[in-house]
Amino acid sequence: MPLTDIEIRKAAPSDKVRKLSDGGGLQLWVQPDGAKYWRLAYRFGGKQKLLALGVYPTVGLREARAERERAKGLLVDGRDPGQARKLEKAARAAASENTFCAVATELVEKKRREQKREATIDQLERLLALATPSIGARPIADITAAEILSVLRGVERRGTHVTTLRLRSVIGAVFRYAIATGRAENDPTGALKGALTTPTLKHRGAIVDPKAFGALLRAIDGYHGAPETCIALELLALTFVRPGELRAAEWAEIDLDAAVWVIPAGKMKMGREHRIPLAPRAVAILRELQVITGGGGKYLFPSIRSAARCMSENTLTAALRRLGYKPDQMTAHGFRSAASSMLNESGLWHADAIERQLAHVDKDAVRRAYARADFWEERIRMMNWWADRCDEMRRGGEVVHLKISGKSA
Repeated sequence: MPLTDIEIRKAAPSDKVRKLSDGGGLQLWVQPDGAKYWRLAYRFGGKQKLLALGVYPTVGLREARAERERAKGLLVDGRDPGQARKLEKAARAAASENTFCAVATELVEKKRREQKREATIDQLERLLALATPSIGARPIADITAAEILSVLRGVERRGTHVTTLRLRSVIGAVFRYAIATGRAENDPTGALKGALTTPTLKHRGAIVDPKAFGALLRAIDGYHGAPETCIALELLALTFVRPGELRAAEWAEIDLDAAVWVIPAGKMKMGREHRIPLAPRAVAILRELQVITGGGGKYLFPSIRSAARCMSENTLTAALRRLGYKPDQMTAHGFRSAASSMLNESGLWHADAIERQLAHVDKDAVRRAYARADFWEERIRMMNWWADRCDEMRRGGEVVHLKISGKSA
């Protein structure tokens, strides 16, 4: 006769295991200590087998019968219920190990092994931190496009549309890595194209008119803030490196006697070492900076809060605002556009030499493979000419060009 809930509750233990049958192989084993276990006896492949279905009352009579019927269905399909249970358990264990957070961490470590720029890795980790609170603990194979959209909408509501698009791209990179390593079958972010607000691109403010640029240089000369900030702005004008490269510059990278600054590949946007010829004026203000800061620290421009960190990314921007320049007029990045524009307009320099000095990499892979020339000697002359040109624009007078290796610019 089938068991009843009352019968199960009242089933008393004895000195041996009591086996109460519900039919169809389903049994309740009452242990001598009073514990009650569900067991399913079945035959598969000509062998008698036993499957544990759980402990009563955590697994009730109704649930145990449902498991019995499920096992019968597997047997009809020619599958061993015990083996199916093991496979399901293994799949659950794998899913718990292959969470979005775990796969994302693996991807970050892979980027580190590939020696990607630390700034790139930092940005990757900052973006992933926006997603992990919501989906970090979820098995990556189970995450849906709707869940990802919910995460992205939360970021989008802050008004940071560019960040939202970057986050979608980063989440997609995690899924593609999961696919490549056999832990997911598709990238749900592909279904979200067009669902997010496309930001209106704003060009960085840059002064490219020589007279206006000269006025900017005179304003920098009259800056009443920290002298290190004034020097940083002038170095941006003279070297036209990316602001982040200047802020993170280290004394170990600079040889003042050889008048050269070598930025390691790990700090560069394109992942290639970049050499910068230093004009006499640049060397002079760097020596001045050594006197001001003591020159004993790691960074040229240490943070005011800690010498172990470099200058804040807002320092240069704030200085330009104090000088009266609005974001659409001039930015720290705008010194690159100014130099590029005026160097090209001069007609004195090879376009590839200018591009190399800007640390740009040609997007044409074939052309890039053949454009191996460093244009070093020309770049030395060009950077000296540019320093003189800056002095000319600052003074409003004529420039006296320096001679390099017997050649004038």
